[in-house]
Amino acid sequence: MTTRPQLQPVRGEPGRPLYELVRDAVRDAVDRGSFGPGERLPSTKALATTLEVSLVTVHRALQELVAAGVLRRGQGRGTFVHESYAEPSHRTSTMRVGIVFHTEASLADSYHGQIMEGVRRGAEDIGADIVLLRYGEDWRNECQGYLYVNPFKTQLDHSPRFGRRPTPTDTPRQPTMVVGARTDVSLVGCVDTDNISLAEAAVQHLYDLGHRRISFLGGQSDLTNNIDRLTGYRNACRRLGLPREDATELCAQGWQLGEQDMVQLTDLLRSDNAPTAIFAAGYYFALNVYTAANRLGLRIPTDLSLIGVDDPPSAVHLSPALTTMRQPLVEVGKTAIRELQSQVKTGAAPARRTLDAELIIRESTARATDAQSRVTTRRAAGVKS
Repeated sequence: MTTRPQLQPVRGEPGRPLYELVRDAVRDAVDRGSFGPGERLPSTKALATTLEVSLVTVHRALQELVAAGVLRRGQGRGTFVHESYAEPSHRTSTMRVGIVFHTEASLADSYHGQIMEGVRRGAEDIGADIVLLRYGEDWRNECQGYLYVNPFKTQLDHSPRFGRRPTPTDTPRQPTMVVGARTDVSLVGCVDTDNISLAEAAVQHLYDLGHRRISFLGGQSDLTNNIDRLTGYRNACRRLGLPREDATELCAQGWQLGEQDMVQLTDLLRSDNAPTAIFAAGYYFALNVYTAANRLGLRIPTDLSLIGVDDPPSAVHLSPALTTMRQPLVEVGKTAIRELQSQVKTGAAPARRTLDAELIIRESTARATDAQSRVTTRRAAGVKS
């Protein structure tokens, strides 16, 4: 008769909660066959005695394994190994990840929705649970790592994960990744699109079409995406020798233009120095340009070329279809959770990854023509075609 391997006392490890060591010891015992599918585990008291830990520690560890699908509890009957645990198709959680969105984010929009889809797919691949947190709250410390999606710079500074802005000698309580943005916090990893190169590529595309008066339309909040796209626009203008004045840069407070911002855009399009092309550093900013052009009777792309950022399904249904810089948002989400798992499981240093955007050329950009050089007169007069 074969003797099954037995549980051994648990010894503490620096930097790891004791309940995690107990949790892993029990799961390892299940994996080694000490307890088979459907088999009842010893009582909490017996496990505490065997492992030489407190009842509270064992209870917390068993809760984790129940939530992960390794164990199940029968009311008044005890704790059992889940009957389906040994089945290849039965995926169990290897870690719990807290995900945090900033207060202005909406999962209904394409940007956050695609990142979340990538996180979901990545979590499925590695067997992780996702917990949606409210502004970083995880008072029970149930998560082994955290993903902050496109956070404001001040959000990390005041997050409960840190309590204050960390110095190089500080250590966050749990591994943390910033997704869809960059961060200068040394102990936090990040996965993002290269937004500077994205903007440079957008301006280069317009330049290659013969445009020499190219305006920028974007946001001015403390989101790093906005900062980097404006930086990329300015870099490209400088490199290509394009005229750039403050009047050609319109930066709104939010993720789309407000009423007063729309007035400024209209004035810009009517001005003597009106652009022949616009780089809209966000999908909703591009929609604002469609609206303003329609009000002024400007034809896209005959009178005004337009390139945007992000490529939701509706972009192809605009009239004309929008040329855009497509971000690999699903891959950004998947990469972030994989990198976070590496930190949690191996203690790897925080990773910093940037992925490249792809230029999707449609009908909203066209080669500059003589008609565009003459359209300023009609803009200034406010005359519709």
